[in-house]
Amino acid sequence: MQVVATAGHVDHGKSTLVRALTGMEPDRWAEERRRGMTIDLGFAWTTLPSGGTVAFVDVPGHERFVPNMLAGVGPAPAALLVVAADEGWMPQSAEHLAALHALGVSHGLLVVTRADLADPGPALAQARARIAETSLGAVEAVAVCAPTGAGLPELRAALDRLAARLPAPAVDAPVRLWVDRSFTIRGSGTVVTGTLGGGRLAVGDHLELAGTGEPVRVRGLHRLGAPADRVDAVARVAVNLRNVARDRLGRGDALLTPGRFGRTDLLDVRVAGDPAADLPATLTLHVGSAAVAARVRPLGPDTARLRLARPLPLLIGDRALLRDPGRHHVAGGVTVLDVAPPPLTRRGAAAARAAVLADLDGRPDLAGELRRRRLARRDDLTRMGVPVTAAPVAGAWLADPDHWRALAARLAAETTAYARAHPLEPGVPLEVLRHRLDLPDRALVEALVRPPLRVHAGRVAVTVGDALPEAVARAVARVRAEYGDRPFQAPEAHHLAELGLGPREIGAAVRTGALLRLAENVVLLPGAVDDAARVLARLPQPFTLSAARQALDTTRRVAVPLLELLDRRGVTRRLPDAARVMATPPD
Repeated sequence: MQVVATAGHVDHGKSTLVRALTGMEPDRWAEERRRGMTIDLGFAWTTLPSGGTVAFVDVPGHERFVPNMLAGVGPAPAALLVVAADEGWMPQSAEHLAALHALGVSHGLLVVTRADLADPGPALAQARARIAETSLGAVEAVAVCAPTGAGLPELRAALDRLAARLPAPAVDAPVRLWVDRSFTIRGSGTVVTGTLGGGRLAVGDHLELAGTGEPVRVRGLHRLGAPADRVDAVARVAVNLRNVARDRLGRGDALLTPGRFGRTDLLDVRVAGDPAADLPATLTLHVGSAAVAARVRPLGPDTARLRLARPLPLLIGDRALLRDPGRHHVAGGVTVLDVAPPPLTRRGAAAARAAVLADLDGRPDLAGELRRRRLARRDDLTRMGVPVTAAPVAGAWLADPDHWRALAARLAAETTAYARAHPLEPGVPLEVLRHRLDLPDRALVEALVRPPLRVHAGRVAVTVGDALPEAVARAVARVRAEYGDRPFQAPEAHHLAELGLGPREIGAAVRTGALLRLAENVVLLPGAVDDAARVLARLPQPFTLSAARQALDTTRRVAVPLLELLDRRGVTRRLPDAARVMATPPD
């Protein structure tokens, strides 16, 4: 199926043409049929000579209903621009064409109606000249008389050729179905309709409501008036939602593939149309079927920041238009450049941002996004519409390679500086490094650590084995000189302090292996464990704590924690009666 939206001035025969092509009544409301004009969107479809199907979104032509017209044109990939031969080019012809151009619609047909009432040549030539200056370019044109059927076979053939030129839809893309109608069917519940421009819908699918993010489930699908288990883009589709009240969504809302779209009320855009500096402070942004008030802040000659009245599920590269409803004027088409822009709080930030935006073209680019953002989560990039093809550096975080290398160098420098400033601490805390490097996650700090640095107990330090501060090394040397021949004698705390070994100095010596801590305020020289094993192995087995203490020539204050350490290391084994035996032979 292909979907084509009509466009053109009021009462130029759009609905009559659709009726003649399809045999269906596109005007849904009695008021529309009574007044002879389309007020809201109408839908109809027909089979083309090739066997393909084209569905029409019939839009209103009256200037009062331009927002309704844009709701129908926005999601459609092609347009059927209708001009009456007897009236020619008219104001709404121009505004509808401006809207198509602003939205970047590049496929379409020109149909000159009422060819029986006037020579279609002048209207055709005038319309073609206007259309050629827009995104539609040179279009095929057909003159018809819908009531008599003249020209309809040629129009059907032209529609076939148009359908063949349309790009293949991305059926593997995430679903973003802009809702243009919402109603209730007795026994079925809430039904919404829209144009499925990309992706695939199936009964049982789980989706999200764009307005609230709440999950919904597809209960049923209709395509071309018949039930379907699956619908592929491009298609007009009706979606029956399970357990969803009608008042929870309406025109301008969207059904989304979960996790694939963010919701933003702040975006940077490129404007094609009026100069950015001339834009009013408030305009209406039309995208998909949504129409949302937007406050405009010009940045560069053709770039601006928009603050929306409500968040929308937008992606980088989306096309939309800005309209001034008071003047019935299309201010310009916009291309979304950034859906998560940085704040503009510092002096000169707006000018700097304009310089960045000047180089963006609206095409999602992973390398460029990482270069600008430095760090970004994989899911956040996906929700911006950026394909993620690189591996994360930590968890779900991706990084710009140059920035990541610079961070690693800064981390090493910060760790060295901290060690100089705090020589007795076992390294710099991860949280301190996170703040100094301005990183959002501790996992990033850990991922940056490279030898000879290491992470231990929540700190980053140089690998154990570095030299002790000179004063601590001298104090340890004095302990070794005094207790070298008494390896199981532990200096008292006051004596350690006299030697210059307070709690922090002892901790530093223990971390480097210069001292062995048995318990609080109980330290020995590092070879004491092996020496004790050799002494205890010469005792009659099993042996008691008292025998061990006498053999080691030490106090109970040292013997108890020393034997417990030997137990933990598997050198000795404690028996039920509290005696011990050697579990392994000493070296």
